[in-house]
Amino acid sequence: MRLRRLFKPLLATFVALALLTSGCTAVTANTTGRTKIRFALDWTPNTNHTGLYVALQRGYFTAAGLDVEILPYNQALPDQLIDSGQAEFGISFQSNATVAKASGAKIVSVLAVLQHWASAIAVKADSGITRPAQLDGRTYAGFGEPAEKLELQRVIQHDGGTGDFTSVTLGTSAYEALYSGAADFTVPFVAWEGLEAKRRGYDLRYFNYTDYGFPDVYSVVVDASPDWVAANPSAAKAFVQALQRGYTEAAADPSAAANDLIAANPGSFTDAELVIESQKMLAEKYLKDASGTVGRQELTRWSEFGKLLFEAGLLAGADGNKLSTEPDWSQYFTNDYLG
Repeated sequence: MRLRRLFKPLLATFVALALLTSGCTAVTANTTGRTKIRFALDWTPNTNHTGLYVALQRGYFTAAGLDVEILPYNQALPDQLIDSGQAEFGISFQSNATVAKASGAKIVSVLAVLQHWASAIAVKADSGITRPAQLDGRTYAGFGEPAEKLELQRVIQHDGGTGDFTSVTLGTSAYEALYSGAADFTVPFVAWEGLEAKRRGYDLRYFNYTDYGFPDVYSVVVDASPDWVAANPSAAKAFVQALQRGYTEAAADPSAAANDLIAANPGSFTDAELVIESQKMLAEKYLKDASGTVGRQELTRWSEFGKLLFEAGLLAGADGNKLSTEPDWSQYFTNDYLG
């Protein structure tokens, strides 16, 4: 199960989706009188989503007067669905959300699921590669995401290398390419593919971004429609706080939370122990900030990473041209709906 999506050029898709729907900001209710909220997944259910399923399984959305529909993943990224009015909330990543919003997408991050990088550069432990500088001239199996080449180059350069390597976009086949020796390095989620590799007998060595001068990020976030939450503040706050409660409980009791995820998705997981192990790692290292709080975001985190993308020329506006003015990063997230 891959926890990251292949990144597609966003601008054309946003325009196309916008032509299909103008986006709805009014509260809609079903026959029970509960407010309907559509939540878009970025991939098949996994431990990045556990807090959502905890809240669903334990009735927190229903108790808040909400009817939450989880939209299965498809070829459209959640940010595209939110921007086009086909979802109110969805899973995203700080890097993808930054690129999308800069290009004109109507999205705002309302909750940080993971407080830190949950991915790392990985090589086989027996490859002879012991530091990032040795990745020069090597082959990277990647995912086509907008900032991945910049991220890798900066890590390699900070370690004294040139940052010159060959990149091939393989998507979920990237891991098998690493294991087979067809590629020299890739970037797995350590709390899923990293654990999975170990269980399959592959020993990996990791290089963490923040160990090599790269800013930390909110690896996974929940994005929302800013128009919808502004028009429906009570429903938005009820949803985000129920979701925050779900993730908080997932951090406090990861085994029980993992079992909620499994129970909500019968037949989706062939290795329950891997799910539990993954959830325990997320609870220990990623779900809580330094104060022990789940969900909150800080301007520094958004501005440091966003500025890096802006200065590298990776952010384009709605017209497709590179941004000439650095965005106001405070508009990219909000803590207003958290508990």
